[in-house]
Amino acid sequence: MKLADLRKLAIRRQFSVRFPLRNGMQCVVDQRGVARVPALKAIPDFDLELELAAATEFTLEPAAGKDPAVLRPVRRAELEAMTSASPSTAPVEHEED
Repeated sequence: MKLADLRKLAIRRQFSVRFPLRNGMQCVVDQRGVARVPALKAIPDFDLELELAAATEFTLEPAAGKDPAVLRPVRRAELEAMTSASPSTAPVEHEED
């Protein structure tokens, strides 16, 4: 699973995905697909792709305005299944006229 896959999933499903970084900070990929590290105050000394590869637990949060904003913890395997089931990776069938 790459950061681009996670961004697409967050946009399609309209939720934020949070995952911890090894330095104790947290990355948030919002429903617009923007990845942010809210606690970051200077140029980062880490690579988000590598941090994502090391992450094993994630938290899903519905977009603002949706019914109860309940945080849902998910493990890496479940999130990977969600990204692989995404419509962008499904085979496209075309009908000919």
